[in-house]
Amino acid sequence: MQYTLGLDVGSTYTKGVILDENYDMIARYMEPTGARLQQVARSVAETTAEKAGMQLDDIAYVITTGFGRHQVDFRDVQVTDLTASARGATLLFPKTQTVLDIGGQTMKASRLDEAAKVQTFRLNDKCASGTGAFLEKTVRYMGYQTSDIGPLLKLSKERVPISGVCAVFAESEVINHLSNGVPPEDIMFGAIYSLIDRSLQLLRRIKATEEYTLIGGILRWETMANVLQERLQTTVNVPPGDMPQFTAALGCAWLGQRRLRKLAKMESHAH
Repeated sequence: MQYTLGLDVGSTYTKGVILDENYDMIARYMEPTGARLQQVARSVAETTAEKAGMQLDDIAYVITTGFGRHQVDFRDVQVTDLTASARGATLLFPKTQTVLDIGGQTMKASRLDEAAKVQTFRLNDKCASGTGAFLEKTVRYMGYQTSDIGPLLKLSKERVPISGVCAVFAESEVINHLSNGVPPEDIMFGAIYSLIDRSLQLLRRIKATEEYTLIGGILRWETMANVLQERLQTTVNVPPGDMPQFTAALGCAWLGQRRLRKLAKMESHAH
């Protein structure tokens, strides 16, 4: 049995997924990325292998993605986030035509063809108000932890508008709402809505088509998917549990298995 490792070195978290030849997931693991990309990549790779009951040397092929993908010295190949996410999304939901990926620092929308290749894509502008970092900043400013975002959203009765396109202006809106006695949960819901407005703009720009698959760390919070579904007026796919964060790493591990098959075929033809 040959195993492949997909490693997604993201700006916020680094994720690892190991697949076997049947495309079954054997292990997955993640930890915060921090500043030392090479060390965290190796740490995640070794721990993922350990969870699978093996050593890193037992892995036949390693593919990396994410903003730190070039920093991994033990990789075989690196691919873009868009390619990895497209593969991971279609492995989980084969009929996926549009992928919306909302991560810690970026938001990406891509439209796929029948072969799960990216036809067209758009990224959010450099401002953090269209990303998870914006939500984390908002919740911290109000004196809560990132882990409180989900519980706060469940408490919300109504959303307050947060229109700031820039995270700095949005922050001053948050301060304003707090000083006017607006409950923190309603401010949080407003922040989620602001994020959804940005994502809908991206989807319009790529002329998105059904079926939609939503991935990225922000999709840990059900409210995000529920409101997007409502706004798109169609059902959306969301990977179960913590899988929205592992989709790109899963795509890399899948590509690794495909690559091994191709190499084996070339070798048998050579003989």
